[in-house]
Amino acid sequence: MSDPNFNQIAVDIKTWGAELGFQQVTITDIDLSKYEPLLKTWIDNNYHGEMDYMALNHDKRCHPEQLVPGTIRVVCVRMDYSIESENSLLAMENKDKAYISRYARGRDYHKLIRKRLQKLAEKIQNIAGPFGYRAFVDSAPVLERALAEKSGMGWIGKNTLLINKNAGSWFFLGELFTDLPLPLDSQETDHCGSCNACIDICPTNAFVKPNLLDAKRCISYLTIELRSSIPEEFRTAIGNRIFGCDDCQLVCPWNKFSDKATEEDFTPRNKLDDVQLVDLFGWSEQQFLDNTAGSPIRRIGHECWLRNIAVALGNAPTSANTITALQSRLGHPSELVKEHVRWALTQHET
Repeated sequence: MSDPNFNQIAVDIKTWGAELGFQQVTITDIDLSKYEPLLKTWIDNNYHGEMDYMALNHDKRCHPEQLVPGTIRVVCVRMDYSIESENSLLAMENKDKAYISRYARGRDYHKLIRKRLQKLAEKIQNIAGPFGYRAFVDSAPVLERALAEKSGMGWIGKNTLLINKNAGSWFFLGELFTDLPLPLDSQETDHCGSCNACIDICPTNAFVKPNLLDAKRCISYLTIELRSSIPEEFRTAIGNRIFGCDDCQLVCPWNKFSDKATEEDFTPRNKLDDVQLVDLFGWSEQQFLDNTAGSPIRRIGHECWLRNIAVALGNAPTSANTITALQSRLGHPSELVKEHVRWALTQHET
């Protein structure tokens, strides 16, 4: 077999990626020296909270060749997930209904993207011959946004999310580490300018400054990553957000350019885009497991699910249905659940 034409392979990779459902494919090297001190400072300031995994494997996270020996290039991919055509905060005003972050309303994206990255690797192998690779989708110590930014997929905005000027930020990321000497794409420049909409809208003031997030104050962290009691100082600000928070994306001007996702797996299930809090609060543990099968929501477990909804019900308008729903969980075996239920009931005392 003649030597591979890596310039042509890079072109083919992008064509194959589009055929597999990725909206963009870019290629970068593995020099993350610019990002390493930023990560270290973030950890040293304990901005990661109880996400202990973020403090582990620092060298592997910042040096991809230590995570997968032989790696010299990373193929980055993005897949759009939002099926909504408008970005509005109106959903947060209907306090009787649950707000679930857009990315979590459909099926879990991890397996879907990883399988397609595997198919992409197989196509590359058919042309380049056997080569070293490994696919990642938010599942290992990988600096996804840093690699995507270096690859030219966008820039890390003031809200710490990757922003693409043609697609906003409603997308998932994936990576294919490889030992092939593929040509590199050019890095994008920052286009946030003087806009501070994301920082100003944050309900819990989680941004220390532009591009620096204290996760311990972030609603996504509080409702997804935190397994203990939600600090009372944040409960009212959480509103009706029971799994994640999209506020900083909903107000981002660049998201007016995002396209609606076409992937059927990202279509909301169990009416999670329009459902009453009391209905979700009534799910038994088995119902929770059944209704969240194949969903990223399942990872928080039924206990934290009830904890989150109890807080939201505490912020809901006072009604007989709300009070009855909360009282029904006063005998729950979990002290975590009962503590949040008691707090919620005090919010409805006159």
